[in-house]
Amino acid sequence: MALLIITGITGVALRALTSRYDDTVTKERLLDPFARKEQKDGRISGPLNYLLIGSDQRPRNPDAGERADTIMIAHVPEGLDRAYLISVPRDLLVQIPPHPPSGYEGGEDKINSAFQFGRGGQGGTQLVSATLTRMTGIRFDGAAIINFGGFRKVIDLVGGVEVCLDREVRSIHTGNVYPAGCQEMNGAEALDFARQRYGLPEGDFDRQRHQQQLLRALLDRISNTKLLADPLKADQILREVGSALTLDTNGVPTEDLVVGLRDLRPDALSGIRLPSHSETINANSYTLLDGAAVDLFRAVRDADVESWAKANPRWVNDL
Repeated sequence: MALLIITGITGVALRALTSRYDDTVTKERLLDPFARKEQKDGRISGPLNYLLIGSDQRPRNPDAGERADTIMIAHVPEGLDRAYLISVPRDLLVQIPPHPPSGYEGGEDKINSAFQFGRGGQGGTQLVSATLTRMTGIRFDGAAIINFGGFRKVIDLVGGVEVCLDREVRSIHTGNVYPAGCQEMNGAEALDFARQRYGLPEGDFDRQRHQQQLLRALLDRISNTKLLADPLKADQILREVGSALTLDTNGVPTEDLVVGLRDLRPDALSGIRLPSHSETINANSYTLLDGAAVDLFRAVRDADVESWAKANPRWVNDL
């Protein structure tokens, strides 16, 4: 998410602000060595694949544990001017490898369980990355964990976001009703909306699409209002993002990464639903891959996602 937010800054201000922002970001080796793409010269060049995890850790209740409520693969083609967000269903049935640091011996389970078995944070992300690479053959150029509390604060800092819904969404958490049509949401409302899956025709698949829409809406708000052209506001936003972000850039300096992605714009962001379906196994609900997923993974590895998307429009989300 942070990589998208900074695309509105240009020139000298971009490097200056990013350098200051870099000091607020927690940096860890989030990728398992098996899942990490070899970085030869420390420079950014496409195509790029990043693992993005949204964590629902609650600072006021740390004993409640930490779950990977959102898992995405962000694919940036060679030109570095567009991105595809591939949402990974949290109930996806996968083979999780052993994780000696946590004592987990490996087994078949839901993908978001890998984050828990790795004990969240760095270990959890490493186990998720190893699981995904074994399943897809995709290796990653970096990874990020964003705390949902930080996501809410950033939305409030930019004055909220406009989200257009194709149907009414009712919150099982707050009782809020988000009607069909376009509406403004503050940070708390956006976070609540992004968590809803019950009562929706496509369940968790609708939730994934809504999360992709929110990222697009946030980038739209920043770009359209030129918020990042104001150095003071940009500094405030980037520092808030940094305080909620844990980042692994695979050896690339953060400012180089930001500069490399400066041409990415909201209308060049596409959402992809991982070809899959829900199925009940032994009274438990899982998500299973469909055949088109294999072709998608190959397209990511071969840097030809655009061709795959044109041939498979049913899996492309309208953002």
